[in-house]
Amino acid sequence: MHIAEGFLPPAHAVAWGVASAPFVVHGVRALQREVREHPESTLLLGASGAFTFVLSALKLPSVTGSCSHPTGTGLGAMLFRPPIMAVLGTITLLFQALLLAHGGLTTLGANVFSMAIVGPWAGYGVYRLLRRSEAPLMVAVFFGAFVADLSTYCVTSVQLALAFPDPGSGFLGALGKFGSIFAVTQIPLAVSEGLLTVLVMRLLVQSSKGELTRLGVLVTGGKAPAGTEAVSR
Repeated sequence: MHIAEGFLPPAHAVAWGVASAPFVVHGVRALQREVREHPESTLLLGASGAFTFVLSALKLPSVTGSCSHPTGTGLGAMLFRPPIMAVLGTITLLFQALLLAHGGLTTLGANVFSMAIVGPWAGYGVYRLLRRSEAPLMVAVFFGAFVADLSTYCVTSVQLALAFPDPGSGFLGALGKFGSIFAVTQIPLAVSEGLLTVLVMRLLVQSSKGELTRLGVLVTGGKAPAGTEAVSR
């Protein structure tokens, strides 16, 4: 879920905003460089942002009155790397807060940190690890999207537990409660998002093979040697 407007204590809201800011600034520079050097990538960038916006705007009922949703950040992270996804995710969260009352401005920093920063980095890390291990592309894509989704909710559970520790068991007790609430719906959603991301990547392989090759998602001439970052990201 996006943490709702005004839900976090002011000090926590400010702290998460400060923690997120350097990642977003770095991402803006990376995005500007990508667009300047490869203007042909703007269509795929827009599609990645739209994918995140649509999936993360879905509100699916969870337990105890909360809601869950896919995040859609894994796809953009695997295509353009996490710094750029931090910007696309921030734009998505800002628009949703302003237009859909989904999330909020005071909690924007916390939501950006969980969904636009940690999620993309965790998913991308798993994706790269599997690709270095010569796992099939679609297997790596599935687990990258799965982890990007699930790690977002793990971080959100931590954020809520820090803000609202259990009176008896403190932070750990609250973490267990929030995590168990989200797990009921979020684990199936993470699996579903992984499968959907695989389908989208298959379509991109068919329609944008040249662009995916430039981005290092596809490798021409056989498998890339382990550790060849410039060829296969």
